[in-house]
Amino acid sequence: MSDTVTTKTLTPRPLTPEAFAPYGDVISIDTAEKVLNINYGNTERYHNLAQVDVAADDGQPLINIFRSRPLPTPIDIKIMERHPLSSQAFIALSGEPFVVVVGKAGEFDENALEAFIAQPGQGVNYHKGTWHHYCLALNKQCDFLVVDRGGEGNNCDEETVQQSIQVAITADARGSNI
Repeated sequence: MSDTVTTKTLTPRPLTPEAFAPYGDVISIDTAEKVLNINYGNTERYHNLAQVDVAADDGQPLINIFRSRPLPTPIDIKIMERHPLSSQAFIALSGEPFVVVVGKAGEFDENALEAFIAQPGQGVNYHKGTWHHYCLALNKQCDFLVVDRGGEGNNCDEETVQQSIQVAITADARGSNI
């Protein structure tokens, strides 16, 4: 008998508000429902792009920068995390596409994971409890502005992925506008 391990392959698709809605918000000027002219007409404010949710158990908003190095491709998915007390937003600062791997909030289901490619100018806001992989820089080291929760209580659950899951990255995914 053979101990062959079957690998499940996730092929990332473009990050769109409709496709990402079960997991959270796409942060982009293209998703703004309201645009305001401010600063005497010299600035456009793309208003209220994500629903930041950090108030549980007296939580406070934190603004951080995470610096992530790209992983070898195909990307092995070994662990997923969720934040049961808050949302968590990632906005790439490096002008590079990045990979998003997510699963719906609730009981962890590694068979229902999805992958997306976020383009330069896009970010994501994971809703409270949404399973996600940590930041996945694609082409080079990237900085991410992260808005999440500080305060008392356990706000990070992790699950080890039991099967072999990889994200296949095509040459088109490495560029912008896939």
